[in-house]
Amino acid sequence: MHLIPSRRAALLAAVTATTLVTGTLTAVTAAAAASGCRVDYRITNQWGGGFGADVTITNLGDPVDGWTLTWSYTAGQRVGQAWNATVTQTGSEVSARDAGYNASIGTNGTATFGFNGSWDNSSNPVPDSFALNGTTCTGAAVSYIHLTP
Repeated sequence: MHLIPSRRAALLAAVTATTLVTGTLTAVTAAAAASGCRVDYRITNQWGGGFGADVTITNLGDPVDGWTLTWSYTAGQRVGQAWNATVTQTGSEVSARDAGYNASIGTNGTATFGFNGSWDNSSNPVPDSFALNGTTCTGAAVSYIHLTP
């Protein structure tokens, strides 16, 4: 098949553009489909105005190297001292970032961190949604309060 140069260039441009778009869409879809996590948020101790919590992230997707877990509080809770993660809070939004030595979480692997926090002595509900590296955790989240007498 003989094409004149301008038609050949147009055809080549269309094929290249289609390949680039298809490749980009495939990469985005694969990244989104590969993500997944489950979070176990456990209040380990609670006292007047304060509480302790342990959080375990289970990676249900592709391995990650570097993680940030985010969630929101609904009753004015505040995060204080943390271990095994750097935890910051702005308003009700909380962000926990790996501590470096625990940055890698393999498929079906876990990372655990904990913190002490404060609450208003009225209500201390557990968060109902978490996101790992910006992707909402869709695994069966386990959030519960475990208090010992």
